[in-house]
Amino acid sequence: MTDPRIKHAVNWLSRFTVNGVAASDFHDVLNSLERWEDWCRAWSARAGVHEDLGRQALAESCFVSAADHLTRAAASYHFAKYLFVEDMQQMRAAHARAVECLNLALPHLDPPGERVLIPYEGKELAGVLRRPRGVARPPIVLMTMGLDSTKEELTTFQDNFLRRGMAILAFDGPGQGEAKYDFPIRPDYENVAGPVIDWLSGRDDVDVTRIGIWGISLGGYYAPRSAAFEKRIRACIANCGPYNWGALWDKLPDLTRAAYVRRSHSATEAEAHRKAFELSLEGVAGKIECPLFVIAAGLDRLCPPEDAQRLADEARGPTTLLLIEDGNHVAHNRFYKYRNQSADWMATQLAR
Repeated sequence: MTDPRIKHAVNWLSRFTVNGVAASDFHDVLNSLERWEDWCRAWSARAGVHEDLGRQALAESCFVSAADHLTRAAASYHFAKYLFVEDMQQMRAAHARAVECLNLALPHLDPPGERVLIPYEGKELAGVLRRPRGVARPPIVLMTMGLDSTKEELTTFQDNFLRRGMAILAFDGPGQGEAKYDFPIRPDYENVAGPVIDWLSGRDDVDVTRIGIWGISLGGYYAPRSAAFEKRIRACIANCGPYNWGALWDKLPDLTRAAYVRRSHSATEAEAHRKAFELSLEGVAGKIECPLFVIAAGLDRLCPPEDAQRLADEARGPTTLLLIEDGNHVAHNRFYKYRNQSADWMATQLAR
């Protein structure tokens, strides 16, 4: 393993496995690779194993098994194209498989999921809506993910809220997932969250007077940014987000910078760097008035814990800061130290 990009990917073990990838698959695929250029092909092949198992289970009406196999396939296809911008044809093919596998799984999840299309600037944002069983009009949590995350990665995160009686809406925003082809990353995320909430207001199966927002990584910027300006949001969780993305640029891994160039629809890295400074909570954090739960990780090499501390210090509303000293980025390696705790906190906020 001589390619430094593959060596860097070794650090992703906890993220992949906590979000549905089998640990054996992670080790098998990484041990088979010498070049980053083969990343998407190798992961797509392994994802295909799970897709085949899922389709066979569907054909046999074994729907619990089908949901399990197909959500794992979707996550594996997602990670096949994760930060992979060398071959856009390969990336798009893997992405299409991830979307299709999740769509096949949705009716068979417990509770089931619904694919939704939300009108947005003349086009649509694709999302997954899931509601807890036995609750007529549950509160709802908007799920905003990071730089190259998508709704196909969030199934295990969703369960934390669903088990506590909250609905979830995980959607691909500008620069993410299905929306990345039409819309670049945008810093004013309240102008994304707002139309999503407008759309939710037209449904009668969720309680739009009790809306929370949750974000990880770059979503840990999007969520508090939205809460600062979109006052229909009642509570916010921000996990390991940047305070100023541009200020972190020089320390970001090469793969992350390359992905941001693509997802921001920039022509050059210099243009992307300039745009990155627009993703800043300077003068914004102080406008957050709703309850805020901030998660920081002491070993985070992307978004340092000092950024979380600054957000917590500047927010005007009641704020909880949870520092996981031995956590890596998003504390995937110590998920048990914050997933349940933050979901309990959100349930308390939205129960009022």
